[in-house]
Amino acid sequence: MGLSRYAFTLAEVLITLGIIGVVAAMTLPTLVNNTQNKELEAKLQKSYSILQQAKQNMDLDYGMTVTPKTHNTRSKFLPEFVKYFKKYVNCGSNKCNIIDRDTSGDINYVHSNIYKAYNKKITPYADFFDNALYTMADEILLISNDNFTAHGIVLTVDVNGVNKKPNAWGHDVFCFNILDNGKIMPMGAEGTKYPLSLYPKYCDPTSTSNMNGMSCTYKALTDPDYFKNLPK
Repeated sequence: MGLSRYAFTLAEVLITLGIIGVVAAMTLPTLVNNTQNKELEAKLQKSYSILQQAKQNMDLDYGMTVTPKTHNTRSKFLPEFVKYFKKYVNCGSNKCNIIDRDTSGDINYVHSNIYKAYNKKITPYADFFDNALYTMADEILLISNDNFTAHGIVLTVDVNGVNKKPNAWGHDVFCFNILDNGKIMPMGAEGTKYPLSLYPKYCDPTSTSNMNGMSCTYKALTDPDYFKNLPK
């Protein structure tokens, strides 16, 4: 008794491959984006842990809790703080090549030529991107603000470094606040300088504020769906 043999025709194979290609084209970008966002989430958590450990070691060596009152200027606080990282390099006068200074007007205006606000459409507030830049281990970029009187000690980190995108506040760039009690808290939490309860526009995809993204850190660390819903 003869055996029947069945096989796909070339047309059927091509159609099947075409369908697979279309499905892959539709799903691959989402998979890649989800993977990247998971990576950013993990790096944010790691950066927070590194900052906390450095601060704890600094307090131990000083035999006291270092606060914005005991170290009330950037030049007093930051050079000591960075010593508690395994590796750091002061960017110096080139500012890690992330800022431009516009001298065409009566007043010099500094803006970032790399970073964007949370909605990725506008340039963020320059005061948090133009002072005291250090490249750290694991590609982290650490930035400190200059005006401790107005904002307290704000530590901004680019968790994957300046050479990797998206380079946007609230995406891979996050702010932390050292409170008067010396504790490092994610910006946006209650007790920080810019809590989300008072400044919701500082983490809002529709906001046009140049501070948009400043207060996203707390949300990024507490909302399990935060990285799934980042502005495109």
